[in-house]
Amino acid sequence: MKRESLKQMELSEEQIEKIMSMNGADIENAKQSVGDVDAIKQENDTLRSQIADRDKDIKSLQKQTKDNDELTNQLQSLQDKYQQDTDQLNQQLQETKFNSALNTALTSANVRNPKAVSALIDKDKLELTDENSIKGLDDQLSALKESDAYLFDEGSHGNYNPGGGDGSQDNNEVDQMINAFTGGKSNTN
Repeated sequence: MKRESLKQMELSEEQIEKIMSMNGADIENAKQSVGDVDAIKQENDTLRSQIADRDKDIKSLQKQTKDNDELTNQLQSLQDKYQQDTDQLNQQLQETKFNSALNTALTSANVRNPKAVSALIDKDKLELTDENSIKGLDDQLSALKESDAYLFDEGSHGNYNPGGGDGSQDNNEVDQMINAFTGGKSNTN
């Protein structure tokens, strides 16, 4: 959001300042809800490095084994262990991606507390798509909006109309004083 765009809308400086401060607060909240992106990237790099090291170990042992049954068994054991570790690491990576996408989607849906709403969602019915969006989340959020609307920040929904704000109830004190002295007769010549 740029100040120039707001100025083109003919907003006052005070209004622009308030809008910019609210926008800044929203951006900071969004950054906090996404989590530590650098930590996720670091974890991803670490996992990829571990997988590459294991692949090197397996290739090295394959060269050494040739016809030796004991080494063949050891190689098979290591391959099974590495495959299990790889599957576990891939599962952790998928969970991290899912949680990050879920937090992003909840923040986009104006959820006041993503952790609380996340606990109320049936994650077994959700699926992470290739575009890193959550399939099935919209239905659950709609149901939560109906049952627990306080969990969502919907902004203000009413027109603010203070009593007497249109000037119809204003008293003209000068006219009242003139009427008091003249007995209610107007002085028009």
